[in-house]
Amino acid sequence: MSKMSLKLISFFLCVLIAPSLTDEDALLPAPQNISIISTNMKHFLTWSPVTIQGETVRYSVEFQGEYEREYANESWIPICECSLITATVCNITEDISATVPYNLRVRADVGARRSEWGTLKGFFNRITTYLTPPLMKIIADGYHLLVELEDMGPAFQFCILYWKKGQESRMQQKMVKEISSTLHLDTMEAGTDYCVKAQTYVEAINRSSNFSQMQCVRAQGDRSMWLVTALISSASFAVAVLTLPFLAWKTSKIFQYSCCPFVVLPDTLKVSEPSRQLILCASEEAEHCDLMVHVMPSEEVLRLWIQETL
Repeated sequence: MSKMSLKLISFFLCVLIAPSLTDEDALLPAPQNISIISTNMKHFLTWSPVTIQGETVRYSVEFQGEYEREYANESWIPICECSLITATVCNITEDISATVPYNLRVRADVGARRSEWGTLKGFFNRITTYLTPPLMKIIADGYHLLVELEDMGPAFQFCILYWKKGQESRMQQKMVKEISSTLHLDTMEAGTDYCVKAQTYVEAINRSSNFSQMQCVRAQGDRSMWLVTALISSASFAVAVLTLPFLAWKTSKIFQYSCCPFVVLPDTLKVSEPSRQLILCASEEAEHCDLMVHVMPSEEVLRLWIQETL
């Protein structure tokens, strides 16, 4: 066989083998449509899937912050939670820890084959996150105005405005840094509507959300009940005022009896009316006898005594 024939055979073998080698070692398509969804300081990187028939495509994500660009030779840092994942979304919230521009990129992997990096167009700064008003529920517990707010995390504070309906010019404001189960706002007047609205505030980015929709509630009970309560209170006070003098008089009598008791004599010691008359008559006779006594001379007395003895 001539050298020309050998060259032709080698050429055809290369042509036949080359496609299979190229298909095996060819780069995968890079992920497309890379974007950021950021709401309430929670950030997610998303991209369109790379489709390889009969294969499971995995993805890896890396980020580059201001420090890496300027002081670390433009190095990239892998996000461990998003290394060789099958999902087309990556939660990058924990890695976006500063209010500076970040760059992000995604790569597709199938076995030993990889794609080029698909890079986010432009930079992402968490200051652009979309802030929503908090979920809110207001409660009228008797005459107490209460509010329950959604717990959105430690980075969030809440500005609450509340007022009597129709008196918007006299709104009151309260800033809340820590969420408790229920927050007391004010003591309400019976039969009066109170309204509340709130917004979120993030100090790290110095931004606030819009205010929530206004919610209003009325104190339990109405003005008639309030008047009835007031009348009952007034009547109770009047009764107390009228009762106090009687109680004072009664108390004085009790003390008087305790200190100087009044003793009732039994019937046997009482003087009846006939006995009273006898005593009076005896007294009169004694007085009459006293009037008849006269002084006699001693001679007359001696003579009378001698006559009696004889």
